[in-house]
Amino acid sequence: YYYWREDRTMDERAFSRYCANELDRLIEAEGPDTVAAFIAPVVGVGGVLPSPEGYWEEIQKVLRKHDVLLMVDEVVCGFGRLGTNSGCDYYDIQPDMMCISKGLTSAYFPLAGSVLSDGIWEVLEQGSENFGAFAHGFTYAAHPLGAATAMANLDIIEREDLMGNVRVVGPYLLKRLRETFGDHEMVGDVRGVGLLACFELVANRNTPVAFNPALGIGNRIAIACREAGVIVRPLPHGDIVAFSPPLIINHNEIDEIVDRCKKAFDGVVDSLIAEGIWRPGKR
Repeated sequence: YYYWREDRTMDERAFSRYCANELDRLIEAEGPDTVAAFIAPVVGVGGVLPSPEGYWEEIQKVLRKHDVLLMVDEVVCGFGRLGTNSGCDYYDIQPDMMCISKGLTSAYFPLAGSVLSDGIWEVLEQGSENFGAFAHGFTYAAHPLGAATAMANLDIIEREDLMGNVRVVGPYLLKRLRETFGDHEMVGDVRGVGLLACFELVANRNTPVAFNPALGIGNRIAIACREAGVIVRPLPHGDIVAFSPPLIINHNEIDEIVDRCKKAFDGVVDSLIAEGIWRPGKR
């Protein structure tokens, strides 16, 4: 993605056009049988990567040009994580299908679903008349407990205006993370959207150069944070420390999270210096 590209002269819109051109080239190389593109509004476990400015506008142009369906992964973004019902709402995406899951029940019960556009459903409906019923009901589908959990969860989200809360505290979380970690020599990037954010650790932020994965720097930070009473997630692709707090969080709790993480972070940095793994001013 953009931070690790050698050519860092592009602005976000230029990078979005570059991504769309690459998609266009890939579809043409794969041929006209390409059925769909599966894309997430914000990549989660792959690095907490918000979509750059103009990305979806350019991507959807390419998909319409080739008549390729757009399948949007809303498992992470759906039901309030970005302060909207979906990532599609946040980025003004017109999907052909959405897959939904985690936020549907706030993970209190396993439940997932697919949301189809009218166009997709009409094809399935008409095809059923010609080829037999489209079988989409299975043994564990429409689980009563799962459905009840989802309805209760969605009622709380709406009644307590949790999406409104995300729109207020989400920018504050990113602001605090950038103020606290953004200027540190070992932090290459601080990014996020809504209540989904991260900072990325690097051996040299100017090049940039990643740490040797075997050192497990991100995991060391996560362990130190847990010992300080804060649960963060070290992501598997690079030394990225991710934050995904509950939608009910407030400003004071964000302050406490960031302050505790900073103390844990400083302790790990001191250890890395003592072990000769990293030193300030290293080029």
